[in-house]
Amino acid sequence: MAKKKKYLGEILIEKGLITNAQLQQMIEEQMRDKQFLGEMFVKKGLISEDDLLKTLAEQFNIDYVSLKDQEIDWEVAQQFSSSLITENKCIPLRMDDDTVTIAITNPLNVWVLDKAEEEAAPRKVKLVLAKVSDVDKAIVTFRQYSVRKMMSKWRKK
Repeated sequence: MAKKKKYLGEILIEKGLITNAQLQQMIEEQMRDKQFLGEMFVKKGLISEDDLLKTLAEQFNIDYVSLKDQEIDWEVAQQFSSSLITENKCIPLRMDDDTVTIAITNPLNVWVLDKAEEEAAPRKVKLVLAKVSDVDKAIVTFRQYSVRKMMSKWRKK
């Protein structure tokens, strides 16, 4: 029998990070404001960004990683479109014969997930969740790496 997927609020309550009353209040606000529930909890200071990401990782059965602790293979990243990386905040970390590991910031963005899978084909995508601030820093490094690589090719001509 398949395990029933739990909602974010349920997991946060189980972890003791929020109360049922706080969840109900945020759901009412969400209906008005049309924001992601988790982001609302963080903005209100009810949970930390780390708590949110760890909970989302649990909900979606993916790993949560700190990009500071990850080695990023920039040659792998170069094989993906810069729009996937810079505009959609997806950082390809590493690749083997069968899979590409990609750090994402939003596991609910189906369009981005589809685009990552399309660009990774025929390899399978292994998603990991990372902080937006970590991904933003990685994007800066990606841009710098891309410029250095372009300049190196230009000098050789």
